[in-house]
Amino acid sequence: MDVPAAALRAGIRLLAGGVLLAGLGGPAGANEQPFDAWLDGVRQEARGRGVSDRILDASLTGIKPIPRIIELDRSQPEFKLKVDEYLSRVVTQGRIDYGRTLLQRHHELLDAVSKQYGVQKRFIVALWGIETDFGRITGGFDVVTALATLAYDGRRSEFFRKELMFALEILEQGHIAPKDMQGSWAGAMGQSQFMPSSFHLFAVDQDRDGDKDIWGSLPDVFGSIATYLSKSGWRDDITWGREVSIPAGFDKTAIAQETKKTLPQWEALGVRKVGGGELPGRAVEGRMVEVTQRDGSSRYFMAYENFETILKWNRSTYFAIAVGTLADALGAR
Repeated sequence: MDVPAAALRAGIRLLAGGVLLAGLGGPAGANEQPFDAWLDGVRQEARGRGVSDRILDASLTGIKPIPRIIELDRSQPEFKLKVDEYLSRVVTQGRIDYGRTLLQRHHELLDAVSKQYGVQKRFIVALWGIETDFGRITGGFDVVTALATLAYDGRRSEFFRKELMFALEILEQGHIAPKDMQGSWAGAMGQSQFMPSSFHLFAVDQDRDGDKDIWGSLPDVFGSIATYLSKSGWRDDITWGREVSIPAGFDKTAIAQETKKTLPQWEALGVRKVGGGELPGRAVEGRMVEVTQRDGSSRYFMAYENFETILKWNRSTYFAIAVGTLADALGAR
């Protein structure tokens, strides 16, 4: 197996049996136990959680750590994208156009899901689009192997071992066959990119066929996304936020302190819609978010309660802005 030069520089070493694994940053002794012996412990723990030998054999037999996953987990970007660069990559006109097509194509299903869970359908489609390009890019890694690799590595072993157990339980429950449980290198699964723990909390059998299929069933994908948002505090009577402008000499202390004020209170301080229009007159609370562009200038967003809910899905401010921006561009409630 060819090992990338970056991985070699990161400290990958050859273990007994020819298994390559990174040995950086984990707790002392994290990789001292041979992988197969470690995997025996995983089997024992999973059996205690009700996972059958049939599932364990189908999902764990013959697996080995994947060096590429360790490299991805260790790697740091050479530079951080600025907000305009990020948005230009993830909220493209092509994605907007295709999202509008899918909104129309699946409007009956989306209307029903939106009404049931109290989540505007444009946000369901926007999250679907940002996460997996509407189900077209869901990851090509075997989820169990990916999670086992990260759990064995040691850097975040406790977290990924728990996720591995949840993944094995999902297989035991029959929602997906072991050979079909594919996802990202970090174990995020299906068209909604749920981690196994999120699957247990939020995945639903929207089409009532007995399986929670976030890989192939659009009703289950839409219902699961909506359930996540709804159970995380989503409000369907407000939007996510909006881009705003600030006056010259604006005191940015409130931004740094993440102070929340109502829209009329912000407007009294000179905050306006981009272009100069007045903010909505509703007493909706929001906080100001400042982000930087490539040229060093700042953009400002008024973040409502739903913005905070999107952050529960992904703690990236850019991600939340992108979801809101795409949802606005889709233009349908």
